[in-house]
Order: sequence, then C-alpha cells, then structure tokens
Amino acid sequence: MEIKALGCEPLSLRRVFIKNGHTLDVYREDGGYRSLEKAFGMTQDAIIQEVKDSALRGRGGAGFPTGLKWSFVPRDSPKPKYVVCNADESEPGSFKDRYLMEYDPHALIEGMIIAGYTLGSNTGYIYGRGEYRYLLDIMDVAIGEARRAGILGKNIFGSGFNFDLHTHTGAGAYICGEETALLSSLEGYRGHPRMKPPFPAVEGLYACPTVVNNVETFTSIPQIIDMGGIAWRDLGTEKSGGTKLWSISGHVKKPGVYELPMGYADMEKFIMDDCGGMLRNNKLKAVIPGGSSVYIMNAGQILGKNVTLDYEGLVAAGSMLGTGGMMVMDETVDVVDTTKNLSEFYKHESCGWCTPCREGTDWIVKIFNRISIGEGAPEDAQLLLDIADNIEGKSFCPLGDAAAWPVQSAIQRFPEDFKKWLWRRVPAEGKELTVNA
Repeated sequence: MEIKALGCEPLSLRRVFIKNGHTLDVYREDGGYRSLEKAFGMTQDAIIQEVKDSALRGRGGAGFPTGLKWSFVPRDSPKPKYVVCNADESEPGSFKDRYLMEYDPHALIEGMIIAGYTLGSNTGYIYGRGEYRYLLDIMDVAIGEARRAGILGKNIFGSGFNFDLHTHTGAGAYICGEETALLSSLEGYRGHPRMKPPFPAVEGLYACPTVVNNVETFTSIPQIIDMGGIAWRDLGTEKSGGTKLWSISGHVKKPGVYELPMGYADMEKFIMDDCGGMLRNNKLKAVIPGGSSVYIMNAGQILGKNVTLDYEGLVAAGSMLGTGGMMVMDETVDVVDTTKNLSEFYKHESCGWCTPCREGTDWIVKIFNRISIGEGAPEDAQLLLDIADNIEGKSFCPLGDAAAWPVQSAIQRFPEDFKKWLWRRVPAEGKELTVNA
C-alpha cells in the first residue's frame, strides 16, 4: 500500500512519515497547534475570509466551498452552536480519512477547535461508522492528551475560549454519511435524512446552528491558517484550492493513498506512471474516479484526454471528483457484474424513507439478477435507465442519485458488456444496444 505525495510537499500526509506523529509531543514539535494560537489572535471574520480565500471545498464528496458554509452560521443566534466531523467514510472506494485519524489525529482536533472558535461553538463531535471504532479509540486517546495539556477544555491557551470534543460511533449505515442523517443518528434517532431547508447551519444538531465537515476538510484548516488562504489556494487551482487525498484501488500495481495538488495533470499519467500502471500489464478498461456514487468512465474518456484531477476537470471529462476514491478496472472486468454489485449495495443501504429510492433500488437489483442468470432481454437496458431516471433527482436525499448514476453511465458507456448479456436468448449479430440517453 503506497502512501505518498506527488507534485507537492506533503501537507495532509506530512505526519504519516514522522515516527509517533500521532502523539501530542511529536505533533507539537512539528509545529502542531501553532495555527490555533495564531487563530486566537485573529477575528472570526478574518478566519472565515482566509478559508474563503483558500478555495477549500468540502472533501467529503459534495465539494461545497467551506468558507461559504461557515459564513451561513448565524452569529446572533441565542442557541448553542455545534461543530461536527463526518468521519463516517462509508463511500465504497474511499479510505483516505482513516489514515488521517490513525496517523495525525491532532490535526483533526486542531482544525475542529479553530472551527469552534470561528463559529462561536463550545462543543464538537466526531462521528465515525461502526467499522471505524478502532480509529475513534485512537481519537479518544488524542483527545485525552489534548485535555490534559489544556488544549481542550476551559480557557484554551489563556484565550478565554472553551471547547471540548467527543466521539460517537454509528452502526455502519451508509446513509449516515449524509449530513442530516448523521445528525439524526448523533441525536439517538434512526439515521434518516431531514428535509432541507432549514439547513444544518441554521438548524442542525438539537435544532441548533451546526457545521458538518469531513475529516480531510478539518485537517486542512490548520494548514490554511498557517500558510494563509491565498498561498494554500495557489497549491491547486483558482476554483479548487490546495491539495487533495486520493484513495486508489483496483487493478493498479501501486494502490494506496496519494496526496496531489488540485489540478494535477493528468489521470492517465497518474494511473500509468505514478500508480505503476495496470496489473499484469493489462489494458485499462474503466475508472470510477470519485467513489462508487459517480459516473463510471471508459478508457476512451481518459487515454490521451489530459483529464486534470480536480472538480472542474473531472466534470468536463464526464464524471465527478466525489471523495477521490478512484477504482481502476482492467479489460478482464465485466461492467455488468460491477454495476450489479454496486446496485446491491445501494439497495441494502437505502434507509427506505422515500419511495423512489426504496422501490427503485429494489427493482434495479431484481432486473440485474434476472440478467445474471441469462434471462435478460434487449429491452432491459432501457428499463434500467427508466427506473434510474425515476430515482435521480426525485429521492429525499442524494443516495438516490448515487444509486442511479452508476447504472446510467455503465449502460451508456459500456454497451458491449450489456449486449452480450441481453442478447443471450436472441441472435445479436449486427444489432446495436439502443437506449434513450
């Protein structure tokens, strides 16, 4: 498993390479909590402006500008305010946050304290999925170190600011990666998403103003305060600032976690050179670049296309950055099988709250099961697309879109894989798989 930075000095992965970098003593020797002290000498407006200037976009998948999100929290609210870290990381293909919590837990703590100070919050929560219990145990040790050192608790660094952190374990539900479902779970209810508006910045945890950000997002905050927003932004692009962690898995010789400057060019070079190329020197067939809930790309969209690895570059290429969970597939892969597998995952993880997602994911799996035993028909491709269209944009939360997009893109971009299954009972010579895009 490779863990390295390419095209930049390591920032988010910096202490992965330092012995005992997870401990408070080593973190402070390496400049840890220096950004917090600096932040205490700044106004809340100045901190938000630095975060806006950095062009930091949420690293949990949505890519919403972090500084803008923080600015939505009402300053004059009489209610308590909360800072919540989404450490659920249940997106298939994504595994970069686990390294941050395991090797650099104090960077997450420092980022959350800065966020709390900026937003006027005195309490923070780190929400992790059940399978990450061992990581929350590591976070608890780091939180204990910070409390004993006076970095958490009352009157931090003599600033008069009070802030404390707590960890909370979910039960492994994918839906709790959605911020409002996460908040419901954190309150002790079933992890069902909530109607928006009101958005969490106005009415979140316990109906109070709340900011929810991803692990990688919070760990970027001390870097931004230390370097300055403009300098951090200039590591990447104007609209996608800084560096980004990528989780690389699948048929590459060097899978792992890579830190790249936003706008790193290009995807083909990254896969073929930096990740060692394809296993067994097979041909590249497909890439899911941002975790399972984005459009799958075929080799023709990647090879020779100079696809830059940032939000804008991947949208222009026909997909999305998402969480940066890149799954690489070679010519031996049957995209019908992989899409069936993802569809079963989304059916299982649907919370059942809304009809399009609950019923639609079930029907998609039923059709794939029929196809997999050789009982598919040519019209099943269009039927799958019609069902996906009835889910996309019509479900209560983004899980519906996440279930629809893999199916839509797989059929449209890998028609030959579907054709060999759907014409098993019908001669297919000279026939095309015709679907309405």
